[in-house]
Amino acid sequence: MNSKSLSFRLLVSAGVVLASFFILVAIVLEQGYRESAEQTLRENLKIQVYSLLSAAELTRAGRIKMPKELREPRFSNPGSGLYAWIQPVDADVVWFSPSAIGLNASSAPDMDSGQFVFLLDEQGRYVLHYRVIWENHRGKEQKYIFSVAEESMFVAKQVDRFKTALGSWLLAMGLILILIQFLVLRWGLSPLRLIVRDLESIERGEKSLLDGSYSTELRGLAGNLNALISSERAHLERYRNTLADLAHSLKTPLAILRGSIDSPVLDKKTVHDQISRMDEIVEYQLQRAAAKGEKKITGTMDAALGVDKIIASMKKVHADKPIVFEIKKPDKFKIYCEQGDFYEVAGNLIDNACKWCDKKVRVSILNKNQIKQDGFSFLLQIEDDGPGIPADHLSDILKRGVRADQNTDGHGIGMAVVNEIIDLLGGQLLGDKSQSLGGMRWRVYLP
Repeated sequence: MNSKSLSFRLLVSAGVVLASFFILVAIVLEQGYRESAEQTLRENLKIQVYSLLSAAELTRAGRIKMPKELREPRFSNPGSGLYAWIQPVDADVVWFSPSAIGLNASSAPDMDSGQFVFLLDEQGRYVLHYRVIWENHRGKEQKYIFSVAEESMFVAKQVDRFKTALGSWLLAMGLILILIQFLVLRWGLSPLRLIVRDLESIERGEKSLLDGSYSTELRGLAGNLNALISSERAHLERYRNTLADLAHSLKTPLAILRGSIDSPVLDKKTVHDQISRMDEIVEYQLQRAAAKGEKKITGTMDAALGVDKIIASMKKVHADKPIVFEIKKPDKFKIYCEQGDFYEVAGNLIDNACKWCDKKVRVSILNKNQIKQDGFSFLLQIEDDGPGIPADHLSDILKRGVRADQNTDGHGIGMAVVNEIIDLLGGQLLGDKSQSLGGMRWRVYLP
């Protein structure tokens, strides 16, 4: 497992939390067990005190007399770990068990008669002291302290056994819980792994979008990622289209320049005009690349003058073909349109008409009163006497890379550019058969 992965971090975090919890549990349980063992020992020592009291006798001289053999055999075995002492208050020990031979008696604290005191003495022994008042047959009272001690090893061994058993069980439980946590994390993070696999499939080109069945919490993320992917693809497609549009737009000025160079006399004005036109085209395409998709009109232009310039250029580009241009337009016609957009639309349509015509091309400009389409105030109509385009192919040639005749030179993007610009301008492009010339007729409606 990768140390930087989310699963590893969550598993380590869960492991640290579980380990801390088990350590605290072990400390609490150990302390509780120790206190319980000490309480049990105290009760056992109290029983031994009562046993000593029942076996003790007071002589006529007022002295304690103990039998040679006690009920608890451990008192008779030296070093057995169980010891007993009897001493008067404010006096030395008067009796001790055989098991306590050679040992120092535990010092008894100040205490009241009938009171038990349980403590751990300086020798590391648990001692229970009990103060009692004894009367002899003459009614004279004697105060004695009965002390019973047990080595602390008795409790320590019990606690050690408990710690060993507790540690084994907690370790086993911890490993089992960590395994369960690992499985739960794998199950819980499986939607993330699914998104990662789908993203890798997108990188390999096997998928286009995140289309898996994701959990509720990840659907928003998947949607945002899909939007980002679509946006990036749209940007990339836009840049590609802009480059293709630029190359396509430069074809006509380059053809005119090539014709000017091949002519016997170099027409400097034509060369200068076409270089200026190329500079305008480059600037126009850069603006389209930066602001494509925004429909905005910044000023007006003279459509009639624009048509005249385009036809003058076409005569040079298609100088080897005897084309008769029939122009029907007013002297001036102002429209709300970018000059670059108009030249792209009209230039592509007139250029195509020149390519496909036999010998005649008709260009017409009509105003609002001459057209029948509501909502439009300008109509540019271009007709030719060529073979035309079948009606079932009209929608196809408006797509990028599709040409009406695959044997004809071209990239198949001119009509796609025309259609895109007209859509952005809020206009309408219609194509059908010219009733008067018999070839293709294109109509461009603009608001």
